[in-house]
Amino acid sequence: KDVLAWSAAYFHALADGESLPVKERLEMNVATQKTDTGLTPGLLKILHKQLSPEETCSKEKLERKWKGLCLPVEQLESMLSLGGFESEINWMEFFALGCSALGATLQSSLKFACEILTNDEEGGAARIPFNTFVKIYTYLAHLEGDISQSHIATFLKNLQPQVELQQGMIKPLDFIHRQAMDSAPSGSFRFAATNPGAE
Repeated sequence: KDVLAWSAAYFHALADGESLPVKERLEMNVATQKTDTGLTPGLLKILHKQLSPEETCSKEKLERKWKGLCLPVEQLESMLSLGGFESEINWMEFFALGCSALGATLQSSLKFACEILTNDEEGGAARIPFNTFVKIYTYLAHLEGDISQSHIATFLKNLQPQVELQQGMIKPLDFIHRQAMDSAPSGSFRFAATNPGAE
């Protein structure tokens, strides 16, 4: 990796009082990666900390943060194209695409989202607010293209009783084994190009 580019990003973030581009822990390559050159959960978490304080971010700022983490520009361009993003980027939609780049299925993408966004201890339940989950799931399901609106509504409605028991929170165990999701298409919008090592 380019130590000079990362150092510049580190000191730029430090000077601006932003979250530093530093992983919370060492992470192994995800199963779809042959090298460590693509997006990982830890790197997506860094981007989220840096870019989530505002609802949208400029394409230029995202590119600067992306390059500061020494991530491949081709992967970013592919994700921006897939999401139809222009100069202003809805951060949570881009974040959802990042989770999709990590996950092989809609379920695993949502699991990554929970694990990255949770305030629970590592290895814990990985709970997130249900309204955040709804935004991510709905965006990815619509992007998928072949999941009907009625399927989306039914799936979310079926989760509601468990969410109410958990004070508005959802965790991966609540949706991982749901038949409603298992019967959904499992990832036709997968974009291996966004993960250079994936094949």
